[in-house]
Amino acid sequence: MSLTTEQEILIESRVSNERKSAGAAYLLWFFLGIFSAHRFYLGRPISAILQVLSYFILVGFIWWVIDLFLIPGIIQEDADEVRRDLVARYRNEALPRR
Repeated sequence: MSLTTEQEILIESRVSNERKSAGAAYLLWFFLGIFSAHRFYLGRPISAILQVLSYFILVGFIWWVIDLFLIPGIIQEDADEVRRDLVARYRNEALPRR
């Protein structure tokens, strides 16, 4: 079942409003990366804790540098998840009730 244009606009508006800021993520990465603040901000608390713990064996510093390139993908995954959830919700509302 197709969504109406109004529903699609509403979904994209919600996705834009709930999207994490890449600028904020990079600032957190640069200034508070040792505490994995960027991962907490991006909604990845488990990997943030693992990253902090891995600093004790120096692997975390490599992971911290790799995060420089992973941040855009994490933000896009989050936006896609919000979009999928909203589309599913609107499609379920459009189904006839029995």
